Amino acid sequence: MSESQTLSRRRAPQLFVGAPLLPLGASLAGLGYAGAATAHGRSVTYRFGAMPAPGLANPARMATTWVASTLTERQGQRRDGVTYRLGYETFFLTGQQVADGKGGRTLAGGYYDIRNQPIVDATDPGRRQMFSDCPDGMSLIALPGVRSHRRGQHRVFAVVQFEYASRNVAGESLYGRLPSPIAVLALDQDQRTGKLELVSYSNVDTSGVHGLWISCGASLSPWNTHLSSEEYEPDATTIASNAMFRAFSQNLFGDASAARPYHYGHLPEVTVHRDGSGTIKKHYCLGRISHELVQVMPDERTVLMGDDAINGGLFMFVADAPRDLSAGTLYVAQWHQKTAADGGSADLKWVRLGHATSAEIEALADTLAAADIVDAKTSDPGDASYTKIAFAGKFNWVKFKPGMEQAAAFLETHRYAAFKGGSLGFTKMEGTTVNVRDKIAYSAISYVSAAMTNGSGGIAIQGPNAGMVYQWPLTGGQADTDGTAIASDWVPVSGSALLLGEDRAAPDALGNLAHPDRIANPDNLKFSEKMRTLFIGEDSGLHVNNFLWAYNVDTKELARILSTPAGAESTGLQAVDELHGFSYIMSNFQHPGDWELKTDASGTVTGGLHAQVWQTLQPLEDANYNGRFSAAVGYLTLEGHVEEGRTEEGHAKR
Repeated sequence: MSESQTLSRRRAPQLFVGAPLLPLGASLAGLGYAGAATAHGRSVTYRFGAMPAPGLANPARMATTWVASTLTERQGQRRDGVTYRLGYETFFLTGQQVADGKGGRTLAGGYYDIRNQPIVDATDPGRRQMFSDCPDGMSLIALPGVRSHRRGQHRVFAVVQFEYASRNVAGESLYGRLPSPIAVLALDQDQRTGKLELVSYSNVDTSGVHGLWISCGASLSPWNTHLSSEEYEPDATTIASNAMFRAFSQNLFGDASAARPYHYGHLPEVTVHRDGSGTIKKHYCLGRISHELVQVMPDERTVLMGDDAINGGLFMFVADAPRDLSAGTLYVAQWHQKTAADGGSADLKWVRLGHATSAEIEALADTLAAADIVDAKTSDPGDASYTKIAFAGKFNWVKFKPGMEQAAAFLETHRYAAFKGGSLGFTKMEGTTVNVRDKIAYSAISYVSAAMTNGSGGIAIQGPNAGMVYQWPLTGGQADTDGTAIASDWVPVSGSALLLGEDRAAPDALGNLAHPDRIANPDNLKFSEKMRTLFIGEDSGLHVNNFLWAYNVDTKELARILSTPAGAESTGLQAVDELHGFSYIMSNFQHPGDWELKTDASGTVTGGLHAQVWQTLQPLEDANYNGRFSAAVGYLTLEGHVEEGRTEEGHAKR
């Protein structure tokens, strides 16, 4: 995409120019060095120069994706190196017309119903097709033997999903009211520079899986498929009064009562084909939880799952066979707390919830209602046959129907896991990733709220509202709480905080409610083996601008490497260590200018996170992002050389 196509305000540098020097790990990140790769028998290390947070002295930087970090490559024991400026390039803004690969054009991020017909905005006089301003999970994929039609180019693909749309033309909230789209991008990769160029966009037909519900984070499986997500599963016990779910059903099926709640809250998997199309299936046997971003371990069987919920759990699935998530055993962790301060620490035990195939659970989802599985009450019935559990920030008293254990485990997973003794006290556990060499997994806790501190779900830690990243050492030879062996060498056995946010007692001059030079509300997580770097994308209501960070696990240093438009969330994170000799950090953002403001009865702004900036930034973001209806899908780039040690505007002095 040319610079003119991405609008004149945006810098559109070439991708990893000079990347042949970095064939094994050109990512972005911290302030230190770490062993990253070996080239021609010599170790290669990388140093990353941090960038400052943008401020109102230059509001244009606050209103766009701004990158002013650097990367230095060194080989062997040499003290000098080559330093590159980092930048950002977009494939498209949502709402743009892009090539469909069939000689026509299609709407990027466009919504479709169960018949694959465009969903239109009835509040728009022109009745335009709805499109998302919330691109999220993304996977860059290479298929063997696929060639570009253009000389000097490799053909690669990316899968990108869209979580929701913020509003329609009338300004009404659309959260959860539309079926999430997902698309395959065909890309040409320049064999010399590594630059990626969008060739075509193909919407994936989701009608065979009942459509998608709130698809958020994603990961690439070891067998080269895109593992999607469905978070905030609709509560089947109160579905009759759920206006959002009825609107979702109306938009998807044309019938407000057609959608069945147990069809949503599962793990979709997209397979990309050589022609640039994609097909999708849902796995119903990994638990019906608030799936965010799962991580498959190197055994290609063990799946560690975050749970973006209040009173959520740490869940694990062990598939019966490698590279096949259609059957296996589901577990939930017990948190045996050792310390409470600074995010706490604990030993972990694992409760077996059940075994199932996806086909078995889908068949149950087709027919069962909540009343067939569980009797759930929201106040104490005074009946000892009910069990009190923590659920969604409150309490339920539950009694499961005899003979419905499998349905309970896989369709009422949160309630059943708590009933069986799992620690359902985590709050907004989001992205999960793995450091294979050290055999450590990481999970983001976006917010530490009351359910994680009051002990109601078996956890009582002290931690900042700004959240943290947990680390989970992994090992084999483990048994579940019944004494049965767990068939995996990648089982988390303990947990503690690796990184903590830092709350502010009062807002700073810009309005930040958490320290701007620390992580706040981590969400996306991805680890680069070659760079020895953990990348962290924020979904923060405490930072005026959300950031993409990198943490060097060897030097323990943290650096800000990208700033999203104010009010936007950093999404779509993927660290690609090697693709035809090049490395990439994929990065999107969603909902620019989603201001958090407090108003009085007259509508006058009286406070809130963005109170100091929104009037200045809204006109800029309106101009940049189509009235804030659009958002960007793209990736970080290398732009050119900088002399090592030289100080440039926006670059840290090394």
